[in-house]
Amino acid sequence: MHYFILAGEASGDLHGAGLIQELRKVDADARFSFFGGDLMAAEAGSAPSVHIRNLAYMGFCEVARHLGDIRRNLRTARGLLRERRPDALILVDYPSFNLKIAKTARKLGIPVYYYIPPKVWAWKKWRTKTILRLCRKVFTIFPFENDFYRTYGHARAGQVVYAGNPTVEEVGRQLSGTETHEEFLLRYRLRPNRPLVALMPGSRKGEIRANLPVMLEATDRFTQYKAIIIGAPGIDDSYYEAFKGTREIPVIREDSSPAILKHCRGALVTSGTATLEVALCGIPQVALYRSNGSRLAYKIMSRLLSVAYVTLPNLIAGREIIPELLLHECTADAVSDKLGGLLRLNADARGSQLEGYREIARVLTDKNAPATAAGAIFEDLKSRNQD
Repeated sequence: MHYFILAGEASGDLHGAGLIQELRKVDADARFSFFGGDLMAAEAGSAPSVHIRNLAYMGFCEVARHLGDIRRNLRTARGLLRERRPDALILVDYPSFNLKIAKTARKLGIPVYYYIPPKVWAWKKWRTKTILRLCRKVFTIFPFENDFYRTYGHARAGQVVYAGNPTVEEVGRQLSGTETHEEFLLRYRLRPNRPLVALMPGSRKGEIRANLPVMLEATDRFTQYKAIIIGAPGIDDSYYEAFKGTREIPVIREDSSPAILKHCRGALVTSGTATLEVALCGIPQVALYRSNGSRLAYKIMSRLLSVAYVTLPNLIAGREIIPELLLHECTADAVSDKLGGLLRLNADARGSQLEGYREIARVLTDKNAPATAAGAIFEDLKSRNQD
């Protein structure tokens, strides 16, 4: 069968690659068209129709500046659907773009599946009914999502499936490398007497522009530690240089962030799926989301949010495990204050956060999310074709 997969961000590229791998196992004749990144390209054996570097735009201003690109990408996706008539359209997060294409697919009679749907339980609840109307099946990655879709969206029996959380398996696999800490430091010419603090300012230029300066200023106050930037896919090293000034802070890249994180004492992370990845690595962290940093934006966001927290570790646990510093609260002073208590090995704050991580691990199952989704999609398509 021919599968058209739409992923618009680095995390979607990672999850999409896992899904392609599992679809090949259940469907020996699987063919793929996709919007995605290098990881999906490696699994599919072909280049993406549109690369994620030309898809991931953040915030109103950045979206406005790239409206022409966005419209062109929408035309490309719709054109491919009409031209190639795939057996299935599979969406991976990225809702503003993906739901528009899902409407086109439905009109063409192409079945739509959502693997890792958007966080409608946090905000934009109205999307719930749209997703259920457009999709034959929705594969969630958090246990609490199924109840939300049933009670709020009145999902049909079997329409929403908890697939497991792919991040659990992905991180476990990525942590399994045999390189020692000493070998890692030697390879990147890092001094052994300065513990590392990872800076993860986001996967999009707008996020990096808003959050990296705060991270850098906060870590300036911890001279006994060495800050490193974990480079995002699709973002050139040169982009980070504009924010570093005279600081000698390396941009480090590996095939996966956990391969770097496991060598770090702590992390500053732009709020998003990366916070769960860092938690599953067992690295204490502070979550930031600066954006425009205005108090008004904070009030608006607080009213729009349907949940008490914005980071996944806190949502899964139902309490604050990691500090969340959002918008105007996200200052270098506040970040350094929270970070200080997490870097000391015997600090209560560090021990409490690590215990919270263990709690999260118990909540999330070891169910194979991409395998569950791939098997269910393939069987549903076979059943549909037989009817």
